Amino acid sequence: MIEKHYDVVIVGSGAGGGTVAEELGELARAGKKVLVLEKGPRFTDDEFDGHELSMAPALYADEGGFLTAEGTMTLAFGSAYGGSTVVYTGTSMQPPERIIRRWGVPGLDFSDLASRAEKYAAENGVHLLPHALLNENNLLFVEGCEKAGYKAEQFPINVRGCRGSSLCNLGCPNAAKQGTHRVQLPAAERAGVEVVTRAEAIRIEERALLVRVQEKKPCAKGLPSEWAPGEYRIRAGAMVLAGSAIGTPALLLRSELPGISKRVGEGFTCHPAHILAAEHSRAITNDVGHPKSFFLDRSEEEGFLLETCMYFPFTTAKNLAGFGAPHSQLMHAFPRLQMILVLACDKAVPGNRITVDRAGKPVVHYRFTPSVIASLIAATRTSARIFFAAGAVRVHAPSADPPLLENSEISGIDERIHERHFKEGKISVSAAHLMGGCGMGSDLSDSVTDSYGRVHGIPWLRVADASLFPDSLEINPYLTIMALAGRVAGKMLEERPWQ
Repeated sequence: MIEKHYDVVIVGSGAGGGTVAEELGELARAGKKVLVLEKGPRFTDDEFDGHELSMAPALYADEGGFLTAEGTMTLAFGSAYGGSTVVYTGTSMQPPERIIRRWGVPGLDFSDLASRAEKYAAENGVHLLPHALLNENNLLFVEGCEKAGYKAEQFPINVRGCRGSSLCNLGCPNAAKQGTHRVQLPAAERAGVEVVTRAEAIRIEERALLVRVQEKKPCAKGLPSEWAPGEYRIRAGAMVLAGSAIGTPALLLRSELPGISKRVGEGFTCHPAHILAAEHSRAITNDVGHPKSFFLDRSEEEGFLLETCMYFPFTTAKNLAGFGAPHSQLMHAFPRLQMILVLACDKAVPGNRITVDRAGKPVVHYRFTPSVIASLIAATRTSARIFFAAGAVRVHAPSADPPLLENSEISGIDERIHERHFKEGKISVSAAHLMGGCGMGSDLSDSVTDSYGRVHGIPWLRVADASLFPDSLEINPYLTIMALAGRVAGKMLEERPWQ
């Protein structure tokens, strides 16, 4: 066991960990030792080749196929230098005031959170894409919304020099997406913060962390770790956990720290989602340009969001219901497909939580509540109307039986798309907005941390990722995670818990 000593150790390098690392750069400049540990590898720019079957295994945990314990939903989250900011589409939404106020976390001031989010939005170049980079897949959504009586809104995204490769979910091949791997982490390293990749945090002890550094496998993408492979005990004055809504609760559960809240792992939410596709009579530009430029927010009224999307052939194929000739026919129509991602705004409910198995690996328990199923059905019906209003000739809806609806059936959408056809385990549902598990609150009885990510009863331990959310955010969480992480880092600089 190799022993090392640091003033602050940060576990995770995504939106939370990367932000904390940048903010603590002043400590490194002042001579303090600050370390970031990332389980995934660091990639060189030339390795982002856009090949679906090679990039997904390299960038995602479990190759993007992490299954819930019930086997009814896959969870997608990045495992790389930069975390999931490497593989998401760059959508950057301000924290919604009504949600932050509804959370009711003592000490969490919305105006403070909003100003921090604005700071990181400016730092990462968040803006609206010009019309020239909007493909027909997105413009048809806008047209369909208008004709169906809705108003689509444009996503602000954090790109500089986007060339419209449409490969955001496989890591931008043009270095355009401004995730923490492009902005916060390089700034932290320039300040003297040390980053070690392929380093998995195994267990927390009293002001110490057990870490396993993995050797790079032959022919694997990514650089070797900055440290020699092996087992390490890293002693630290303070720790910040930012390993995701799955990784952070799992690490705390493995560690069994005395006095920690029994609510670790509770309150998991994820915006369950699935892909809808519609076929047009002509080819449309769908796999060039930015894939996700518009959305329809029905979260407050009907509990769902609709987002434009375009997924690659393999991902599309596994999300379409059916087999044989009908499935093959729809896939052969790929150049004519328009797509919408439907997301349900779920709530934290008992039973939906993170646990660990006997080997200490994370297990996600998640059951769809009647309200989530109702939201997905309402979202699918709305999407079908938008597709047809935009000129689609047929719509593929997994919660219809059979799943293909012709334009002539538009009057029967409510009957064809129905809760009775939502069969758990038979409809491909996925989620990428993973939240909760170390929720903020007042004390040990109702939460794991306070509003500054301080773990109740353990003054040297903080949390700074989406696991802090006490309930669903109901929008894409990227900027809110950064804003919360900035609060965590700012309070640490004030309190200096490593001393």
